Amino acid sequence: MNKNILTATISAILSKGKGILAADETPSNIGKKFEVLHIENSAENRRRYREMLFTAPGIEAYISGVIMQDETINQLNSQGKEFSAALKEKGVLSGIKVDLGVAPFNADSIETITQGLEGLGERLDQYKKHHATFAKWRAVIHIDSLQGKPTIEAIRANVEALAEYALICQQHDIVPIVEPEVLMDGTQTIDVSNQVTRDVLKALFDALNQKGVFLDGILLKPNMVIAGLMCPEQAAAEIVAQKTLECFKDTVPAEIPGVVFLSGGQRDDFAIKHLALMNQTVDLPWVLTFSYGRALQRKALTTWKGQDATVAAAQKAFIEQARLNSLATLGQLA
Repeated sequence: MNKNILTATISAILSKGKGILAADETPSNIGKKFEVLHIENSAENRRRYREMLFTAPGIEAYISGVIMQDETINQLNSQGKEFSAALKEKGVLSGIKVDLGVAPFNADSIETITQGLEGLGERLDQYKKHHATFAKWRAVIHIDSLQGKPTIEAIRANVEALAEYALICQQHDIVPIVEPEVLMDGTQTIDVSNQVTRDVLKALFDALNQKGVFLDGILLKPNMVIAGLMCPEQAAAEIVAQKTLECFKDTVPAEIPGVVFLSGGQRDDFAIKHLALMNQTVDLPWVLTFSYGRALQRKALTTWKGQDATVAAAQKAFIEQARLNSLATLGQLA
């Protein structure tokens, strides 16, 4: 691995006041969002939607990188240029989702294991030809206290896969974004979420160290410590920020250069406020920024609705969300 390439890429991603747009939904997942708005889920409409986002005026002021999916990184914009090449001209880096989704961990469990290690090195080489400089792999951790989930075995299998992925990426001079997502679904309290997140992060860094992953050359994309969406008791934003930082201080090594949070289904304003409150803490060892999908795209998509006439308004909505999240990385709220 070339550590200088890895650290230079990370430095660019973690530029002050900027974050990542996660636009890596699979065709089937984005189709669910399109269906609600009566947009045909065609490759051309998916291309038009991504072009609306990527060409939003001023995107480079708030977005340092864009995570794409295989279909998108191979698509051309309306001027016949690869999306990744057009973004590069604006100083925005391109990333690629390289995991191939999840499979059941075993026959009688809600737990899953992420797939995609086979042939990963060869895929990375192909994506580099499309200007990819970083990658993403998502592990999914389910909480169900009544069923004793997550199990130690499922956590271990997922973090070992994350560590193997990270090492392969670094060997190909691609920065790995390591995403162990403890899902917000369910009725779990914030204290249960806190404990599970701690267990997952501790196991993750044990696995990364055992594999010999260069910690200065990765980015962590975790969940915030939040109660389950169906929990009747939701913590105040200040408590979420406090518990998340306490959890990370106990589990995330200082060598990690940056934490690029996932929004995980939070309300857009909550994702902004939680990030801002955490960034009001001084002397943190890591940069704290965003790698949001829904929390950046939701208003833009519902404004666009697949219509050419609404592109400018949708782009304005997207840039406004990016601006608000940019302020949050500086510890500020609009």
